[in-house]
Amino acid sequence: MELLVVADTHLPKRARDLPAPVWAAVDAADVVVHAGDWVDVSLLDALQRRARRLVGVYGNNDGPELRARLPEVARAELAGLRLAVVHETGPKTGREQRCATRFPDCDVLVFGHSHIPWDSVAPGGLRLLNPGSPTDRRAQPYATYLTARVAAGQLDGVELHRLPPR
Repeated sequence: MELLVVADTHLPKRARDLPAPVWAAVDAADVVVHAGDWVDVSLLDALQRRARRLVGVYGNNDGPELRARLPEVARAELAGLRLAVVHETGPKTGREQRCATRFPDCDVLVFGHSHIPWDSVAPGGLRLLNPGSPTDRRAQPYATYLTARVAAGQLDGVELHRLPPR
């Protein structure tokens, strides 16, 4: 199972559309995971039409229409992998322990908010992933997104993709 992981797209405030490589990854993915801050409901509509499966949450910049259609926390089982998605996890300091306590029944937690790519493992084995942002790099050197594979309850092949400057 192929995954695409994105967050903090902030359309149309930060870009008019997702970059072409991200749309190509949508087409290649079995599951698209979006960890919030869509900003415009039209991206949700477009991903629901185009993705084979979409798992998403709202973020702090998402208004009432997105909040009415998306949960604050999403959970999914993907080929035996227990996935949770949330936008905010709080400060960087103590994140692994805090998330391991909050999501004890998960294998992987995808989060957004910071626009900073993150890949770590918490005590007890919870893997935390943040794809950064494909449209708003903030202080990061590149705009980014993640792809990964899931098989038999295991996540592997996690790859951070850097997008060329716009």
